[in-house]
Amino acid sequence: MLQAPASIEKLVWIMSQLRDPNKGCPWDLKQDYSSIVPYTLEEAFEVAEAIENEDFDELEKELGDLLFQVVFYARLGEEEQRFDFSKVVSAICEKLIRRHPHVFADQEFANDEEIKRNWEDEKAKERHVKNQQTSILTDIPKSLPALSQANKIQKRCAHVGFDWDNISDVVDKIKEELDEVEHELAQTPVPQDNLSEEIGDLLFAVVNLARHVKIDPEQTLRQANRKFTKRFQFIEQHHTDNDLDIKASTLDYLEQLWQQAKAQ
Repeated sequence: MLQAPASIEKLVWIMSQLRDPNKGCPWDLKQDYSSIVPYTLEEAFEVAEAIENEDFDELEKELGDLLFQVVFYARLGEEEQRFDFSKVVSAICEKLIRRHPHVFADQEFANDEEIKRNWEDEKAKERHVKNQQTSILTDIPKSLPALSQANKIQKRCAHVGFDWDNISDVVDKIKEELDEVEHELAQTPVPQDNLSEEIGDLLFAVVNLARHVKIDPEQTLRQANRKFTKRFQFIEQHHTDNDLDIKASTLDYLEQLWQQAKAQ
Protein backbone atom coordinates (compact mmCIF):
# COMPACT_ATOMS: atom_id res chain seq x y z
CA MET A 1 0.00 0.00 0.00
CA LEU A 2 2.94 2.32 0.70
CA GLN A 3 3.83 2.41 -3.01
CA ALA A 4 0.21 2.63 -4.22
CA PRO A 5 -1.03 5.83 -5.88
CA ALA A 6 -2.57 8.45 -3.62
CA SER A 7 -6.23 7.76 -2.82
CA ILE A 8 -8.72 7.92 0.01
CA GLU A 9 -8.01 4.26 0.68
CA LYS A 10 -4.30 4.99 1.01
CA LEU A 11 -4.98 7.89 3.37
CA VAL A 12 -7.17 5.65 5.56
CA TRP A 13 -4.36 3.06 5.56
CA ILE A 14 -1.77 5.69 6.54
CA MET A 15 -3.98 6.69 9.46
CA SER A 16 -4.23 3.07 10.56
CA GLN A 17 -0.43 2.81 10.58
CA LEU A 18 -0.05 6.01 12.58
CA ARG A 19 -2.43 4.56 15.20
CA ASP A 20 -0.92 1.05 15.20
CA PRO A 21 -0.42 0.15 18.91
CA ASN A 22 2.96 -1.50 18.27
CA LYS A 23 4.66 0.57 15.59
CA GLY A 24 2.56 3.70 15.28
CA CYS A 25 3.48 7.31 16.01
CA PRO A 26 3.61 8.04 19.79
CA TRP A 27 1.98 11.46 19.31
CA ASP A 28 -0.91 10.13 17.21
CA LEU A 29 -1.47 7.28 19.65
CA LYS A 30 -1.94 9.74 22.52
CA GLN A 31 -4.76 11.63 20.80
CA ASP A 32 -8.49 11.29 21.34
CA TYR A 33 -11.58 13.06 19.98
CA SER A 34 -11.23 16.06 22.30
CA SER A 35 -7.49 16.54 21.92
CA ILE A 36 -7.61 16.96 18.15
CA VAL A 37 -10.57 19.38 18.09
CA PRO A 38 -8.25 22.44 18.34
CA TYR A 39 -6.29 21.18 15.32
CA THR A 40 -9.52 20.66 13.36
CA LEU A 41 -10.63 24.22 14.07
CA GLU A 42 -7.19 25.54 13.14
CA GLU A 43 -7.21 23.66 9.84
CA ALA A 44 -10.71 24.94 9.03
CA PHE A 45 -9.61 28.53 9.60
CA GLU A 46 -6.49 27.95 7.48
CA VAL A 47 -8.77 26.78 4.65
CA ALA A 48 -10.81 29.96 5.06
CA GLU A 49 -7.67 32.10 5.03
CA ALA A 50 -6.37 30.47 1.84
CA ILE A 51 -9.72 31.21 0.17
CA GLU A 52 -9.72 34.80 1.40
CA ASN A 53 -6.20 35.24 0.01
CA GLU A 54 -7.17 33.48 -3.25
CA ASP A 55 -4.10 31.29 -2.69
CA PHE A 56 -5.30 28.16 -4.44
CA ASP A 57 -1.98 26.34 -4.23
CA GLU A 58 -2.17 26.73 -0.47
CA LEU A 59 -5.88 25.84 -0.49
CA GLU A 60 -5.07 22.48 -2.05
CA LYS A 61 -2.72 21.70 0.85
CA GLU A 62 -5.03 23.02 3.54
CA LEU A 63 -7.97 20.97 2.25
CA GLY A 64 -5.75 17.90 2.54
CA ASP A 65 -4.97 18.80 6.15
CA LEU A 66 -8.67 19.23 6.86
CA LEU A 67 -9.51 15.91 5.20
CA PHE A 68 -6.93 14.22 7.40
CA GLN A 69 -8.82 15.47 10.46
CA VAL A 70 -11.95 13.66 9.24
CA VAL A 71 -9.95 10.48 8.66
CA PHE A 72 -8.46 10.81 12.15
CA TYR A 73 -11.89 10.98 13.81
CA ALA A 74 -13.08 8.06 11.68
CA ARG A 75 -10.11 5.97 12.83
CA LEU A 76 -10.91 6.70 16.47
CA GLY A 77 -14.50 5.66 15.82
CA GLU A 78 -13.37 2.45 14.15
CA GLU A 79 -11.08 1.54 17.05
CA GLU A 80 -14.01 1.94 19.44
CA GLN A 81 -16.32 0.03 17.06
CA ARG A 82 -18.63 3.03 16.78
CA PHE A 83 -18.23 3.93 13.09
CA ASP A 84 -15.56 3.98 10.39
CA PHE A 85 -14.74 6.13 7.36
CA SER A 86 -17.10 4.20 5.07
CA LYS A 87 -20.00 4.89 7.45
CA VAL A 88 -19.08 8.58 7.56
CA VAL A 89 -19.21 8.68 3.75
CA SER A 90 -22.43 6.67 3.67
CA ALA A 91 -24.13 9.05 6.10
CA ILE A 92 -23.25 12.19 4.15
CA CYS A 93 -24.27 10.61 0.83
CA GLU A 94 -27.67 9.64 2.23
CA LYS A 95 -28.17 13.08 3.76
CA LEU A 96 -27.27 15.01 0.61
CA ILE A 97 -29.52 12.89 -1.60
CA ARG A 98 -32.44 13.26 0.82
CA ARG A 99 -31.96 17.03 1.18
CA HIS A 100 -31.91 17.57 -2.60
CA PRO A 101 -35.14 15.99 -3.88
CA HIS A 102 -35.12 18.53 -6.75
CA VAL A 103 -31.88 16.96 -8.00
CA PHE A 104 -32.20 13.26 -7.12
CA ALA A 105 -36.01 12.88 -7.19
CA ASP A 106 -38.95 14.39 -9.02
CA GLN A 107 -39.77 17.20 -6.58
CA GLU A 108 -39.80 20.71 -8.04
CA PHE A 109 -39.27 24.07 -6.35
CA ALA A 110 -40.17 27.44 -7.82
CA ASN A 111 -37.09 29.34 -6.64
CA ASP A 112 -34.05 29.38 -4.38
CA GLU A 113 -36.13 30.38 -1.37
CA GLU A 114 -38.25 27.24 -1.65
CA ILE A 115 -35.11 25.12 -2.00
CA LYS A 116 -33.67 26.72 1.12
CA ARG A 117 -36.95 26.26 3.01
CA ASN A 118 -37.01 22.57 2.12
CA TRP A 119 -33.38 22.22 3.26
CA GLU A 120 -34.22 23.76 6.64
CA ASP A 121 -37.34 21.59 6.96
CA GLU A 122 -35.25 18.46 6.38
CA LYS A 123 -32.72 19.59 8.97
CA ALA A 124 -35.52 20.23 11.45
CA LYS A 125 -36.85 16.69 10.91
CA GLU A 126 -33.36 15.29 11.50
CA ARG A 127 -33.00 17.23 14.74
CA HIS A 128 -36.39 16.02 15.95
CA VAL A 129 -35.58 12.38 15.20
CA LYS A 130 -32.13 12.71 16.78
CA ASN A 131 -33.04 14.51 19.98
CA GLN A 132 -36.82 14.47 20.27
CA GLN A 133 -36.01 18.08 21.05
CA THR A 134 -38.42 20.66 22.40
CA SER A 135 -36.42 23.64 21.10
CA ILE A 136 -35.16 24.41 17.61
CA LEU A 137 -32.05 25.92 19.24
CA THR A 138 -31.05 22.84 21.24
CA ASP A 139 -28.27 21.48 19.06
CA ILE A 140 -26.55 24.69 17.92
CA PRO A 141 -22.85 24.08 18.77
CA LYS A 142 -21.69 26.17 21.70
CA SER A 143 -18.15 26.01 20.29
CA LEU A 144 -19.08 28.05 17.21
CA PRO A 145 -17.53 31.53 16.99
CA ALA A 146 -19.97 33.92 18.64
CA LEU A 147 -20.95 35.77 15.45
CA SER A 148 -21.62 32.49 13.62
CA GLN A 149 -23.58 31.17 16.59
CA ALA A 150 -25.74 34.32 16.69
CA ASN A 151 -26.33 34.04 12.95
CA LYS A 152 -27.43 30.41 13.24
CA ILE A 153 -29.74 31.18 16.19
CA GLN A 154 -31.42 33.93 14.19
CA LYS A 155 -31.78 31.74 11.08
CA ARG A 156 -33.47 29.00 13.10
CA CYS A 157 -35.91 31.47 14.63
CA ALA A 158 -36.61 33.11 11.28
CA HIS A 159 -37.46 29.72 9.77
CA VAL A 160 -40.43 29.41 12.12
CA GLY A 161 -41.55 33.01 11.54
CA PHE A 162 -39.89 34.87 14.43
CA ASP A 163 -38.30 37.61 12.35
CA TRP A 164 -38.81 41.11 11.03
CA ASP A 165 -40.08 41.49 7.48
CA ASN A 166 -38.87 45.06 7.05
CA ILE A 167 -35.15 45.90 7.02
CA SER A 168 -35.92 49.31 8.55
CA ASP A 169 -37.15 47.54 11.70
CA VAL A 170 -33.78 45.78 11.94
CA VAL A 171 -31.92 49.09 11.63
CA ASP A 172 -34.22 50.68 14.23
CA LYS A 173 -33.37 47.85 16.62
CA ILE A 174 -29.66 48.58 16.22
CA LYS A 175 -30.31 52.25 17.02
CA GLU A 176 -32.35 51.24 20.07
CA GLU A 177 -29.56 48.99 21.34
CA LEU A 178 -26.98 51.72 20.73
CA ASP A 179 -29.11 54.16 22.75
CA GLU A 180 -29.12 51.66 25.62
CA VAL A 181 -25.33 51.34 25.44
CA GLU A 182 -25.00 55.14 25.59
CA HIS A 183 -27.39 55.23 28.56
CA GLU A 184 -25.15 52.87 30.52
CA LEU A 185 -22.04 54.82 29.54
CA ALA A 186 -23.62 57.98 30.97
CA GLN A 187 -23.97 56.43 34.43
CA THR A 188 -21.55 57.26 37.26
CA PRO A 189 -19.93 54.89 37.87
CA VAL A 190 -20.49 52.93 34.68
CA PRO A 191 -22.18 49.59 35.58
CA GLN A 192 -19.87 47.16 33.80
CA ASP A 193 -22.24 44.17 33.91
CA ASN A 194 -25.11 46.18 32.43
CA LEU A 195 -22.82 47.74 29.83
CA SER A 196 -21.50 44.33 28.80
CA GLU A 197 -25.05 43.03 28.40
CA GLU A 198 -26.11 46.00 26.29
CA ILE A 199 -23.04 45.76 24.04
CA GLY A 200 -23.85 42.08 23.57
CA ASP A 201 -27.39 43.02 22.53
CA LEU A 202 -25.95 45.58 20.10
CA LEU A 203 -23.64 43.02 18.51
CA PHE A 204 -26.53 40.55 18.22
CA ALA A 205 -28.62 43.20 16.48
CA VAL A 206 -25.80 43.97 14.01
CA VAL A 207 -25.55 40.25 13.20
CA ASN A 208 -29.27 40.35 12.47
CA LEU A 209 -28.72 43.16 9.97
CA ALA A 210 -25.96 41.18 8.25
CA ARG A 211 -28.25 38.15 8.03
CA HIS A 212 -31.09 40.16 6.53
CA VAL A 213 -28.87 41.50 3.76
CA LYS A 214 -27.36 38.00 3.20
CA ILE A 215 -23.87 38.84 4.43
CA ASP A 216 -22.01 36.37 6.62
CA PRO A 217 -21.08 38.27 9.82
CA GLU A 218 -18.10 36.08 10.72
CA GLN A 219 -16.57 36.44 7.27
CA THR A 220 -17.33 40.15 7.19
CA LEU A 221 -15.60 40.82 10.50
CA ARG A 222 -12.60 38.76 9.40
CA GLN A 223 -12.36 40.97 6.31
CA ALA A 224 -12.62 44.09 8.47
CA ASN A 225 -9.87 42.75 10.74
CA ARG A 226 -7.65 42.10 7.74
CA LYS A 227 -8.30 45.58 6.33
CA PHE A 228 -7.58 47.26 9.65
CA THR A 229 -4.39 45.24 10.09
CA LYS A 230 -3.11 46.22 6.64
CA ARG A 231 -3.76 49.92 7.26
CA PHE A 232 -2.22 49.90 10.71
CA GLN A 233 0.85 48.11 9.42
CA PHE A 234 1.22 50.95 6.89
CA ILE A 235 1.35 53.38 9.83
CA GLU A 236 3.89 51.20 11.63
CA GLN A 237 6.06 50.96 8.53
CA HIS A 238 5.97 54.74 8.08
CA HIS A 239 7.33 55.18 11.60
CA THR A 240 9.99 52.53 11.06
CA ASP A 241 11.11 54.03 7.74
CA ASN A 242 11.39 57.52 9.26
CA ASP A 243 12.90 56.38 12.57
CA LEU A 244 9.91 57.66 14.53
CA ASP A 245 8.37 56.42 17.78
CA ILE A 246 4.72 55.62 17.14
CA LYS A 247 3.93 56.16 20.82
CA ALA A 248 5.14 59.76 20.53
CA SER A 249 2.94 60.58 17.55
CA THR A 250 -0.22 62.59 18.09
CA LEU A 251 -3.60 61.13 17.27
CA ASP A 252 -4.03 63.77 14.54
CA TYR A 253 -0.80 62.64 12.90
CA LEU A 254 -1.79 58.98 13.13
CA GLU A 255 -5.17 59.85 11.60
CA GLN A 256 -3.40 61.55 8.66
CA LEU A 257 -1.40 58.39 8.06
CA TRP A 258 -4.56 56.31 8.37
CA GLN A 259 -6.19 58.36 5.62
CA GLN A 260 -3.11 57.82 3.44
CA ALA A 261 -3.41 54.10 4.03
CA LYS A 262 -7.08 54.21 3.03
CA ALA A 263 -6.21 56.17 -0.14
CA GLN A 264 -3.79 53.45 -1.15
